[in-house]
Amino acid sequence: MSATETVSYLKGLAEGIALDPETKEGKLFAAIINALSDLAEEIDEIVESVAELGEEFDELEEDVGDLEEVIFGDDDDDDDGEVCDDEDCDCCDDGDVVYAVECPSCNEEIVIDEKALEEGKIICPKCGEKLEFEFDDAEDEE
Repeated sequence: MSATETVSYLKGLAEGIALDPETKEGKLFAAIINALSDLAEEIDEIVESVAELGEEFDELEEDVGDLEEVIFGDDDDDDDGEVCDDEDCDCCDDGDVVYAVECPSCNEEIVIDEKALEEGKIICPKCGEKLEFEFDDAEDEE
């Protein structure tokens, strides 16, 4: 039963027992029922507003989803499940492996790609220190 229905029921009970609105008790019960009626109306308005906000939120959530799809694309895969093979596209990750290394001189974290790693050396962009990388051929064979 809603708040408005409950208050209507109480009004009916008050009328059914024939409370005299001129007595102290009758005035008290009438004031209480009127206050409850006002509160019930406010509650109904709040419930309606919350329902409307929920609908608006759902619409906004759909719009944000559409924007995410436009901005970020739907997935890294094409519709047929294959990764895009266009080397110049920006629609998906081309699979480049990157590594994070820490400069021993300044402790700056440097992100390098596989090509830079294969060259065997880089210069730290923060302190200018030359970093060299060596690979064990036994690891490459495994």
